[in-house]
Amino acid sequence: MKIPIYQIDAFTSHVFGGNPAAVCPLQKWLRKEEMQQIAIENNLSETAFFVPEDDHFRLRWFTPEYEIDLCGHATLATAHVLFNHLSYTQRQVLFHSQSGPLTVTKTGELLTLDFPARKPVAAELPEVIRQSMGKAPTQVLKARDYVLVYETEEDILQLSPDVNLLNTINLDPGGIVVTAPGKEVDFVSRFFTPQAGIFEDPVTGSAHCSLIPYWAERLNKNTLLAQQVSQRGGELQCELASDRVYISGRAVTYLEGHIYL
Repeated sequence: MKIPIYQIDAFTSHVFGGNPAAVCPLQKWLRKEEMQQIAIENNLSETAFFVPEDDHFRLRWFTPEYEIDLCGHATLATAHVLFNHLSYTQRQVLFHSQSGPLTVTKTGELLTLDFPARKPVAAELPEVIRQSMGKAPTQVLKARDYVLVYETEEDILQLSPDVNLLNTINLDPGGIVVTAPGKEVDFVSRFFTPQAGIFEDPVTGSAHCSLIPYWAERLNKNTLLAQQVSQRGGELQCELASDRVYISGRAVTYLEGHIYL
């Protein structure tokens, strides 16, 4: 069996930036175990698989460890493949997923995700996370992920979490988002996933489902510019619209080929 595969750098306008994701178009589903093995072999934070269904597509995402319920950058990457490699001619593509219907709209080179908002609420921070971060946040919130709010962008850049300590806890399927006001953007963030093969995610679209509602309320504005300040880095144009968030960015193709099973 020969399966097409693309590797896309999402939330960036150049290769080696943003967040890489693998995308595998399918005509029918593989067994879950096979998709998991492919994700393990790819060794990227996410591998996306999709199949056509009537006028839309069914989309699933796998990390090297397990299937997840929502992934922003791999959805952006999948839309990029459809628009740029598979001759999809509509302006908007509809995906059905574990998180419900998701759309991606193409405007020039910009792709816009329509995702559910996940407003975080006040929470208690486990002591192991507090110890591993070194510096205490000014505010602790939680939705799917813990959201730790700091005072400055420098705080976020200087954080050096204790990986070994964090790997003693299991946050499946969530992670830890650290965020603060940005110097040249509205807010910055980083994202950590304990016990995952890739500890710090370069750019995390799904985390912005919580970051956007928080910062929109705090800054009293619904249109925001965000930057994830990981080593690779990425830029996201964000908007809050009631119980939905719009997350926009660019994507570029790094490679295309085939998997042989």
